[in-house]
Amino acid sequence: MTISIKDVAREAGVSVATVSRVLSNGPVSPALRAKVEDAVRVTGYRPNLSARRLRSQHSQTIGLIVSDIRNPFFTAVSRAVEDAAYQAGMRVILCNTDESPDREAMYLRLMQEERVTGLIFAPTRAMQEQMEADPIEVPVVLIDRAGPSGLYDSVVLDNAAAARQLVEHLLDNGYRRIGGLFGNTSSTGAERHAGFAAALQDAGLPYQARFLPPNADTAEAEILRWLSEPDRPEALVASNGLFLMGAVRAVRKVGLTLPNDLALAGFDNDNWTELASPGLTVIEQPVHDIGRTAMSLLFERLQEPSLPVRKMVLTGRCIHRGSTAPKH
Repeated sequence: MTISIKDVAREAGVSVATVSRVLSNGPVSPALRAKVEDAVRVTGYRPNLSARRLRSQHSQTIGLIVSDIRNPFFTAVSRAVEDAAYQAGMRVILCNTDESPDREAMYLRLMQEERVTGLIFAPTRAMQEQMEADPIEVPVVLIDRAGPSGLYDSVVLDNAAAARQLVEHLLDNGYRRIGGLFGNTSSTGAERHAGFAAALQDAGLPYQARFLPPNADTAEAEILRWLSEPDRPEALVASNGLFLMGAVRAVRKVGLTLPNDLALAGFDNDNWTELASPGLTVIEQPVHDIGRTAMSLLFERLQEPSLPVRKMVLTGRCIHRGSTAPKH
C-alpha cells in the first residue's frame, strides 16, 4: 500500500498543509515539526525529492499544464514560460486539459512519471480542492487560478478589480441593464463574477449572470438564447476571450450591431479584438509578465524550498473601444 501525505497528517493529528510545510522546511513550531517527523517515521512515508533536482542537475524539465491551449491567453503565457525555460537551459512538457479533471489527473501522473523538476499549472476548481487535500509533492506555481489554498505559489490577475473596471466603465457610459457571462470550471470565473456583482450592487442595480463551460461555441449558443428574451441586457461583460468571441458571433448572427443593440466588454486584448468593428473594450492582461513571473517563482522555490508561499497579483489595463461607446 502506498503511504500518502494524508496518512502522515492523520497519524500526526495535524493538517495536510502542516505536513507539507514541514517536508519543505517551511515555518512551523518545533513541537509540530517533531510530531510530523515522528509520524513520517511511524508510517514509513517517503517524500518525493524532485524539488531538489534542479540543484543536483538530475532533471532539467518543467511541466506546464494549461486548461485550453486554444485560448490565446494560455498560448501567450505558454510562450513566456517556454522562453524563460529555454534561457535557463531547461525543456518544457506542455499538456492541455480542456478543463477536464480526468485529464488533469492523467497529466499529473505523467509529470510524476517524467520526474519533472517543477510544475506550472492552471487547475480547475475541482482539482484545486484535490490539491489542497492531497498536495502535489513537486514544486508548483499556479497561474491564472490561485484559489484559497496557501500551499502553492501563484501568479494571478486581480480578477475582481478588473471586472469591476469593466462594469464601472459601462455605468459611466449610461448602461444600466448589464449581464455577465462567467466560466463555471475555474476560480477565475468566480472571482470575476464577484467583482462584477459587487460593482452593480454598489450602484444599486440588479444584474443577470450566467455560468458556462469556457468555450466560444457554448457562449454563442447561450447568448443567442439570451438575446431572444424580452428582458435581455443592454450591455454584456464576457469574462474571457473565448466568451467574447462567442458573443461577437451571436450578435452578428442575428443582425445586431455593437454598441447600438448591445454594448460588449470582456477580457484579453487579442489581436482580433481591435479589428472586430467597432473595436472591443477589453481588459488587457499582462500575459508575458504572468509567464515570466511564474518561472521566476518556480526557480526561487527550487533553490530555496523553505521560502514562504507567495501570491503575486498583477493588474490589468482597461482599453476602451467602440463596443462600449456612450449610450445615446
